Formats: sequence, structure tokens, C-alpha cells
Amino acid sequence: MHELHLSALPAGIEFEGYRLLGVLGAGGFGVTYLAEETALSRASPRRVAIKEFLPTSVAARVSGSREVRSLRKQDRETYRQLLDRFLREAETLARFDHPNIVPVPRYFERHGTAYIVMKFVGGESLGAVLRRRERLSEAELRWFLSGLMDGLAEVHARNFLHRDVKPDNILLGPDGRAMLVDFGAARLAAAEASALTRTAVISEGYAPYEQY
Repeated sequence: MHELHLSALPAGIEFEGYRLLGVLGAGGFGVTYLAEETALSRASPRRVAIKEFLPTSVAARVSGSREVRSLRKQDRETYRQLLDRFLREAETLARFDHPNIVPVPRYFERHGTAYIVMKFVGGESLGAVLRRRERLSEAELRWFLSGLMDGLAEVHARNFLHRDVKPDNILLGPDGRAMLVDFGAARLAAAEASALTRTAVISEGYAPYEQY
């Protein structure tokens, strides 16, 4: 489980049929939670990952509540544009049915923001593996790389761009399959719709030249 994020909702909160168990990860554009479906048997509840949209440059959680609001009046339009972009991203992801793209069964608006519900896949990111081992063998790379490229081709075939393909956004499941996660449409929208600099959407060493 990830260390506590100051803006994260606390574990135990329930809404829309889910109970939050903790934080899986967090960044400048949102928080991802581990959750379980409350409608299923408590003996074997199904776990999911839920991504909450929370762009800290233009919005924050209202103290003592679950609600998210723009920081200033002049940020309202920017926040709404970013939220709409996030929802369009969710709509696109929900249409994918590919073994190398994390499934998105549902998305919804709540608490003044929006959430993407994803299948919870155990394992760790390629970035975490590389930080521990520094490099992988050619055989290990070949094991998952072709499937990952197939998934990326599926994304491009639908006229959608990930925009942030890097080891930390490649999840290696228990079966060794690589899955694309954390699509970057909302990050690019932030740079286009607000005063944020382009560096906000650059992953040093992985972003294409034209993104610089």
C-alpha cells in the first residue's frame, strides 16, 4: 500500500457500491485507491483500483469533506475542462477489451470530481522491477514486449494516445503479462488548458522529442 496522501480519502469510506481500503498511488493529477465491491459477499469481495481525478494545481478537497472544488474562481472553467477530458478518457478506456490494457468496467462523477474503476491486477510496475534489478534479460523482455506492443497498437487504432509510456506505467501481472496503465490524456489537457508549463507532461528520457 502507498504512503498516505494528504488529499486522499480515508480507508473505510463507502460510495457507489465500493469501500476504500487504502491508497495505491498518488500524483499531481489524482489518487488511486484499492477498493472492494460492497455488493458482493463479504467472504470473497472483489477488489478493484479506483482512480480519483484531483489536479492539485487547480483543485483541492474541501476540508473535512469528500468534495473536490477548484482552488479559485478563475480556475473553475479550467477544472471543468480537465474533468470533461478525464471523463472522455474514461469513456474511451471503457471500450477497450484487450489483454494488455487494464479493463475499465465503470466510471462515474461524484464529490465534485470523477472516478475511473479499473480491474485490480496484482504484481508490480516495470519501473519497480528495474529499480530493484537495474536490467532485464532479452528473454524476459521478449516474454511481455510483443503483447505490450499489441496493446499500444489497439490504442492507436482507436485514435487515442497514451502520451506517457514509461516503465512506471507498465504493470507486470503475476502471469508475466504486461499491461498499460495510467493513460495521460488528462495531463496533456492540463498543459493545454491552463498556465501549467509543458514540463508537467514530460517524463524525462521517455517522452518523444516533439513533446519537449
